[in-house]
Amino acid sequence: MGEHTRHQDRPGGGPAGEDSPHRTRDARGTRLRILRAAGAVFAERGYEAATVRDIAGRAGVNQALIFRYFGSKQALLTEVMAQGGKEQLVSTPPDLLFETALRGVLADGGKPDADRLLAVYLRSIGSADAAPDTVRALGEEYAAALAALSSADDGKLRAQLAMAWLLGIGLMRVVVGQEPLASAEPDEICGHVLTALEGLLGDGNTPGGRAAERQPQEPR
Repeated sequence: MGEHTRHQDRPGGGPAGEDSPHRTRDARGTRLRILRAAGAVFAERGYEAATVRDIAGRAGVNQALIFRYFGSKQALLTEVMAQGGKEQLVSTPPDLLFETALRGVLADGGKPDADRLLAVYLRSIGSADAAPDTVRALGEEYAAALAALSSADDGKLRAQLAMAWLLGIGLMRVVVGQEPLASAEPDEICGHVLTALEGLLGDGNTPGGRAAERQPQEPR
């Protein structure tokens, strides 16, 4: 009985190479529950103040299970970022992705229910050990989606510049609190940024962009 219980605790499956579909589903469900709990705790408290104990309590699991599945708090934060990014990428049309993320940052300075993905990053930016992985997790798939909107040869570079701009805006507004950006109306900021973004991604020809609608194409 004790041996059977130990096999159940293993995240990969059952006895000696046996991979139970039921146990695999349980493991996936547990991982997802941990990720959701971690996203909430990180967004509320930031990377440094969040503890594995708090996350485990929120998820209803043992702390040891978090280390077994993710290895470290830093790795858990990276997975939270990647998971949140994938969910937003799946649910948001590419031409609205940047604006959706930007409005999340501008909504209230990073409240957990406004834009959890960026709130987690912005609240943990001061942590030297967390920043490199979270930057990559946040930017790669977003930049790829934005690059697909650009007809320019260097579309990937332009998309990465757009992501750097987005994070810079968030840092100046949320972390630094620089005026007048910190108290500017979201619609005003979005108006300036999105108009410039269309030029950056494709000289005003971004699919679905407002600048493309305003500017008639000159004959070639």
